[in-house]
Amino acid sequence: MFGLGLRLSQPATPQGNTRHSIRRRLLGLALLPLGVVLPLLLITLANWGSGYLDRLLLAKVGADLVIANSYFDRVSAGIGTAVDGLASSSRLAGQLEAEPKAGNAKRDGKLHQWLQQEKTRLKLDFLHLLDSKGCANGYRDTPCFTGWPVVEQARQGSSRTENDTFSSAQLAAIAPALAQRAHTPLVPTRNAAPDPRQAEQRGLVVHTAAPVHDRQGRLIGVLAGGVLLNGNLEFIDRLNEIVYPEGELLLDSVGTATLFLGDVRIATNVRLFEGQRAIGTRVSQTVRDTVLGAGKTWLNRAFVVQDWYFSGYHPLLDSRGERVGMLYVGFLEKPFAAAKKSALLGIIGLFALAMLLAAIFAALWARKVFRPIERMHMTMAAIEAGQAGSRVGPVDNEDEIGELARHFDQLLEGQQAQARALQRWGESLDGKVAERTAELQEALANLRATQGKLISNEKMAAIGQLTAGVAHEINNPIAVIQGNLEMARSLLGEQAKPVEPEFRLIADQVHRIRLIVAKLLQFARPQEYVGYLEPVGATQLIHDSLLLVGHLLRKGNVAIEQNLASSRLVSCNKNEMQQVVINLIANAIQAMPDGGTLGLAVEDWDEADMPIGLRLSVTDTGPGIPEAERERLFEPFYTAHKPGGHGLGLWVSKSLVERYDGRITVDSEAGRGARFTLWLRCEPLG
Repeated sequence: MFGLGLRLSQPATPQGNTRHSIRRRLLGLALLPLGVVLPLLLITLANWGSGYLDRLLLAKVGADLVIANSYFDRVSAGIGTAVDGLASSSRLAGQLEAEPKAGNAKRDGKLHQWLQQEKTRLKLDFLHLLDSKGCANGYRDTPCFTGWPVVEQARQGSSRTENDTFSSAQLAAIAPALAQRAHTPLVPTRNAAPDPRQAEQRGLVVHTAAPVHDRQGRLIGVLAGGVLLNGNLEFIDRLNEIVYPEGELLLDSVGTATLFLGDVRIATNVRLFEGQRAIGTRVSQTVRDTVLGAGKTWLNRAFVVQDWYFSGYHPLLDSRGERVGMLYVGFLEKPFAAAKKSALLGIIGLFALAMLLAAIFAALWARKVFRPIERMHMTMAAIEAGQAGSRVGPVDNEDEIGELARHFDQLLEGQQAQARALQRWGESLDGKVAERTAELQEALANLRATQGKLISNEKMAAIGQLTAGVAHEINNPIAVIQGNLEMARSLLGEQAKPVEPEFRLIADQVHRIRLIVAKLLQFARPQEYVGYLEPVGATQLIHDSLLLVGHLLRKGNVAIEQNLASSRLVSCNKNEMQQVVINLIANAIQAMPDGGTLGLAVEDWDEADMPIGLRLSVTDTGPGIPEAERERLFEPFYTAHKPGGHGLGLWVSKSLVERYDGRITVDSEAGRGARFTLWLRCEPLG
């Protein structure tokens, strides 16, 4: 109740703003949990769901890579089993037993023809019978395989199957068609490592070698065969069908498989363009460094030719244990990214709908709360506008807010009665207050005038006393310095000439100290320096001053412009006023170190068609005076960073002019020079 009474004494608040503020606060209070919890829940759900889906997809591609490796190993093992079986078969033994009965040429042709038939039957790219040293056994078109680990192991009596890289020359020795098939032009690929080559000439071959024994168990040769993987589209498409059968991937994603020789795709179903496979493109440098460089399996997102894929890369090792290629499987990321986006938008839509329904419900529920508050606010606004009889009236709420509205009306009734009583008392006091106010204003004006005079007198007395003491204390050491300086000159005689400039500098500075002390005394004890008053003309004053500063004008390359339009005389001490004018001219010259124009003007000073005195202006074309410095120009010891200045010139000049009831004003703009104006009365007022 007491708080409401205090509220009525506050300034009126616009009705709409308060009503909206209450509504916003109540709605905010109702929606705050939803507005904070639901977005946090949405962000958490989106991040968790997206991360969980990515982990599932990477686990999926990891399993796919295991299947692909298993198939690759099974195909390699199948090649080894086929060659090993043929090497130990009775058919080969029969061919070898029949050969010696015929001539060498005929024998050579029959064996070669039989091996070609077996090569076709076993779906091999080459099949050769070697002697026990790993070279030709008297048969034509049989290359030498000496040095290959698989052949060397077969010579030791056991078969072996490996992946190896064959050079273009080795492939051409086996079959020229294989060298042509292995030739793969390199296609510029985004994010791939730099490679100066134009084409990949090598071939990735799965080859095997098995020992051939006679009926007595003696090694008589080696049977070597293999399959070239470069351009082997049948193998890679079959691998892709096994890993990604139709309907395996959701959302119409596309599964792909690739064989790499180094970082070059030599067999792939990844498309570069419609109908064109991406053979000759290269893997990104990041994947290359991880798989081929570090020998690790890659299970992550990767950029494949033109799109992002969930990818798995596994290094392929040759018979010497070196990393020569990679096996890749993966599926397109775009459908899953689109699905995640759609799901996120759907969740956001559901959350937005929930927020909207909650806001509508909160608005309807809060309406019963803020309606009585709005009526109380309108009542306060009406009372503050002068409608003292306004009341809230009956409200439907039977809760605390309804009780508050009824007590509010009771409070207004009591306050109105008190206001009428206070008004009567106020009317009786207004007259007395007005009388006392007039008396106090008059007394206050007299007090301020007296106080100003006392303060001024006290200041001048304090400054005079302080200055006299300072002058006495300074003059004594100055006299000692000057006396000892003269004595030093006398005693040194001719020996003083080398340091004569230093002696002269000391004497000049001593003289400068005397001038500063004299100016302080002149300001603090003006009655001792006032001198003789006489009528002085501005024209003569300016002429005499220019003669005294002629050396400064010549040295500073300063031109003079004069406009002397007043012949009035002012009553003052000529020497003091000349000191003021010289000080203003010297300051103007110092403001133009690179030369300029010095302006001197004199004109009549009239007010209300009555002659008052004259105005004497000194202008320069220097850089002007900043506003912050103009406020401090007439303070003692403020030099405005002027070299050699002691900060008393303008202070003393202002005091001298005000002694004759005049004043000094300054006008300046940055970059346009400054104007100092002396307002001098013909006769002082006092």
